[in-house]
Amino acid sequence: MAQWAVVIPEARLESERLFHHETLELAEVGDTRPSPGDEVLVVTDDEKAPRIVALGRVAPAGERADDDPDNTDASVAGRPLVVAYTRRAFDDPATADELALQGPVTPLDGATFDALSGRVTPPGDKRTWLVSLDLPIEAPDAAEAVRLFWSYVMELGPRELPAYVSPAGDELAMQAFVLGEEANQDPEED
Repeated sequence: MAQWAVVIPEARLESERLFHHETLELAEVGDTRPSPGDEVLVVTDDEKAPRIVALGRVAPAGERADDDPDNTDASVAGRPLVVAYTRRAFDDPATADELALQGPVTPLDGATFDALSGRVTPPGDKRTWLVSLDLPIEAPDAAEAVRLFWSYVMELGPRELPAYVSPAGDELAMQAFVLGEEANQDPEED
């Protein structure tokens, strides 16, 4: 089993921050390819220093773990590299200053991989969250209101609609999020 650093394109990074996917498919990784079972650091290609945004394991290309619409169509791109996530750190990436990327895929030695992967914060204990999206909708009946609601959600999406989040049992701690980040929704506070 080998270890690798794999660069996630900036456009895909935004999608991964906004939506939960089980796998990451990358079409343009060059000729040097990890094999199924290899361990992977998913990193950004920052000018200053790469950041580690996830850990994963290479999965066989024909066995996607989800029907993610953002994943590349394999018939168009050839054989994509499929990474099954084992840990996500999109909201709290770890720095990897000493990592010298050699393109979209960089082989790593075991000691470097262990040192860098150890920087990724382990996930905290799972807890229950209440997440809501409230939209005032004018409609002649409840069924039409629901259809309009889903149309608005699909059209506006996470770039424009705030989602309200609070820990279960502490609804007064509610916070609004837009594009995966806290967003002040009070018009009197700017």
